[in-house]
Amino acid sequence: MNKLAVPDSTSIVRQQISNGLVVLVHENHTNPSLVLSGYLRGGSLLETPAQSGLASFTASMLRRGTINRSFADINESLEAVGASFGVGSGRHITDFGGKCLSEDLPLLLDIMTDVLTNPIFPEEHVDKVRGQVLTGLQERDNDTRSMASLTFHQLLYGADHPYGRSLAGERETVTGITRLDMVDFYRRTYGPVGGVLVVVGDVQTDQLLAQLEQLLGGWHHPPVTASLPPVTAPNDIVRRSVPIAGKTQTDIVLGWLGPQRDDPDYYAVSLANTILGRFGMMGRLGENVREKQGLAYYAYSAVESGEGPGAWMAAAGVNPANVERTISSVLEEIVRLRDEPIPQEELADSQAFMTGIVPLRLETNQGVADTISDMEHFNLGLDFLKHYPTFINQLTAAQLQAAVRRFLDPAQYALAIAGPPTAD
Repeated sequence: MNKLAVPDSTSIVRQQISNGLVVLVHENHTNPSLVLSGYLRGGSLLETPAQSGLASFTASMLRRGTINRSFADINESLEAVGASFGVGSGRHITDFGGKCLSEDLPLLLDIMTDVLTNPIFPEEHVDKVRGQVLTGLQERDNDTRSMASLTFHQLLYGADHPYGRSLAGERETVTGITRLDMVDFYRRTYGPVGGVLVVVGDVQTDQLLAQLEQLLGGWHHPPVTASLPPVTAPNDIVRRSVPIAGKTQTDIVLGWLGPQRDDPDYYAVSLANTILGRFGMMGRLGENVREKQGLAYYAYSAVESGEGPGAWMAAAGVNPANVERTISSVLEEIVRLRDEPIPQEELADSQAFMTGIVPLRLETNQGVADTISDMEHFNLGLDFLKHYPTFINQLTAAQLQAAVRRFLDPAQYALAIAGPPTAD
């Protein structure tokens, strides 16, 4: 790997500007382009269940107009130079990012600053965006895969928990959100303290930091704080079916509470998950449930570790007639992973896969920016990528088995099924 592929403390400049925003810069002068990737503290954790979708709605409106620019002005300015900029919302953060040629960086920074600090939430765009959100919710409610995932998270966390709610909200909550709600949410939650901006590409660090201080240094806001409500794992099997008329496929999501990103077992869980449902043809699940038995159109597993306890889940899309057999087969693989030591060859192959995909992610400025952002977000340190192969390669079959037994209990899990009314 070349220097760009392994950003570390020798190639990343990390500096906090006067208002508390942390800036990380990684120069790459191999082509005349750059990427911005940033986030602010906030997100759906700061909305109430009655206003589910407010954080996402607010983020979608941010780019619709500012004190200095209309929505059309923003679009025309960016499109004229082939640049882009957008804002979105997650559970704990509001993310933003953009791309441009290095010569257009002053324009992109100016638009970024304007959008983040001077939004006006124009009334004429509120119902337009609301209509787009409601259309998306209607499509979601008619999609078996989306509804299986949403229902699973509701079962695992509770429908009123931030992790159990839809980021986009629900029809009844989105319908009631007003412009003033968004203005209030923005004023309460948007600010630079705890925020991060990563810039990767053809940029001069000193010049960039001076520009950011000039543009953003006067933006102040008290720190945003919000605590994650407690999460209790199911102590039994909790199961729910969502009938959706007119469908021919059933989607299944089955899973457990997994680790937070800073959990000591995180890497063991990640490697065990790779073996279960990622490596090759989607791991053991893909090989057994899909390839050998022919029960599923797809089958895989995933871990959603973040600031709070994420879900460790298995998902499959099946013929409705195969639902129960698929569930049984997934659980058989869970029992096998718990009870049988992982063969050394399978362990080594999965370790090579997990360490080998990192350079691929770092082949683009966007991949480098997203990686550095994760390193800062989860306090991994600027030299994290140097140590990552060791974290993975030193894991043993016994450590993986212990982690699986800690998190995956075949007698206690959440199960969501979405498909034709006869699916369950």
